[in-house]
Amino acid sequence: MSYTPLRRRLAATATAVALGATALTACGSGSSGDDSAAGSGPVSLSYWAWAPGMDKVAALWNAKHPDIKVTVHKQASGDDLVTKIITAAKAGQAPDLVQAEYQALPTLVSNDTLADISKEVGGVKDKFAPGVWQQTTLGTDAVYAVPQDSGPMMFYYRADLFQQYGLSVPATWDEFAQAARALKEKAPDKALTTFSANDSGLFAGLAQQAGAKWWTVEGDKWKVAIDDPATRKVADFWGDLVAEGAIDNQPMYTPAWNKALNTGKQLAWVSAVWAPGTLTTAAPDTKGKWAMAPLPQWSEGERVTGSWGGSTTAVTADSKHKAAAAEFATWLNTDPEALAALVKESGIYPAATAAQTSGALAKAPDFFSNQPDFYARAAEIAQTTAPAAWGPNVNVAYAAFKDRFGTAAKAKSGFDAALAGMQDATVADLKKQGFEVAP
Repeated sequence: MSYTPLRRRLAATATAVALGATALTACGSGSSGDDSAAGSGPVSLSYWAWAPGMDKVAALWNAKHPDIKVTVHKQASGDDLVTKIITAAKAGQAPDLVQAEYQALPTLVSNDTLADISKEVGGVKDKFAPGVWQQTTLGTDAVYAVPQDSGPMMFYYRADLFQQYGLSVPATWDEFAQAARALKEKAPDKALTTFSANDSGLFAGLAQQAGAKWWTVEGDKWKVAIDDPATRKVADFWGDLVAEGAIDNQPMYTPAWNKALNTGKQLAWVSAVWAPGTLTTAAPDTKGKWAMAPLPQWSEGERVTGSWGGSTTAVTADSKHKAAAAEFATWLNTDPEALAALVKESGIYPAATAAQTSGALAKAPDFFSNQPDFYARAAEIAQTTAPAAWGPNVNVAYAAFKDRFGTAAKAKSGFDAALAGMQDATVADLKKQGFEVAP
C-alpha cells in the first residue's frame, strides 16, 4: 500500500493548495483506466446512490445512450457510505460513480478515492450558484464532483400566529431575538423556536452564513477554525437565548417537537428548502398556515444564507471509464429531463439553478399552497449561499457538536465551552490520523 498525501494528489491540478497526508489513505490500486470519450464502445458504469428512485432516472439515460449503461446500486447514506467507498477503493473495487455529500468530499479525496474531472466537466460551473460549486473544488482548480442537490437555509414561521401575536418577520438576528422575547411576554407557554443539538448540519449552516470556514489549509497543514469569531458569535447568540429562556432547548425530530409544531407551541423553524416535506409529516394540521422568508441576517441589508444538506455525483479514481462517468454525472445534474426526473422520483431540490423554478418546481409545495412563489423565492435565496469549507473529519466534529452542545443545551449554559471542546476534539482527531495541523 502506498500512502499518498493529498498534497501530491492536488499538485497534479497545478494549484498551490496542499491538504496534508492521512493515515487512512487508500492504496493506489485503482486503475487509471480507459478515459476514452463516450461512444468508443459499450461501457457499463456502476453508480452507488441512496436517493430514492435513482434507478428510474438512470433508465432515462440508458434508453438514449445504449453505448453507456448505468446500473444503480442502492446504498446507505452518510458515514456508512463514506466508509464503504473507502474500503472498496482500497481493494480496487470502487464503483464508477458515487453520490457523496458535500462535507464528505475532503475525506474521500484525502483517501485518494475520487477523480479530478475538471477537464470532463468544462462549462458546467456556471449552471450552479458559486457557493455550491465551490464545495466540489475544495478551493482548488480541480473538480471532484458535480453538484446534485442543495439545501439553502430559510426561515419558516406560522403566518397566522405571527399576526395573532403582533410579530414581524425578522430581517436580522437582532430582530429574531426581539421577536422571541416579545412572544414569551405575550404567551409564556409558547416559544419562537428551539435550539437543537441533534442535527449538526443546522449549526454548521448557521456558522457558514456568519462567515465561518471551519477547515482551511496552510501549506501542508490543515487549519481548524471551528472556535473562530464567526462561530462564537453564532454559539453566543443561541446560548444567550436559551439561557434567558427566550427559546426552547429541546431537540428536533422527536414526538414532543412534532407536537409543538403541530399545536402552535413552536411558531418558527430555521431550516432549509426541504422543510415542507418534514412539516407535512411533523405538523399535518398546520397545512397552509406556514410561510417562508429569507434567513435573518447578521447585518441589515446583507443577503447571504447557509447550506444544510445536499449531495453531489462524483467519479471514482477506480473507474476505468472516467470520461463516460463524467458525461453521465453532467447529464444527471444539468439536463432538463434528468433534473425533472430527479425532482419527481427522488424528491430533491436540484443544485442546478435553471431547474429551481421550472418543471416540477414551478408550483409551490402543497403544504405551502398559500405561498405560490415559494420556489421562486427559494431560487433567489439559493443564489446567496455562502461558500463552505469542509475537512477530512467532519464526522468527528459533528459527533463532538452533538455531545457537547447537547449537554450545554440541557444545562442552558456552557455554549462557549462546548464550542471549544468541539474544536479540540476535531484537532485531536486530525493529529491522531497523521495530519499536520496548523496552530
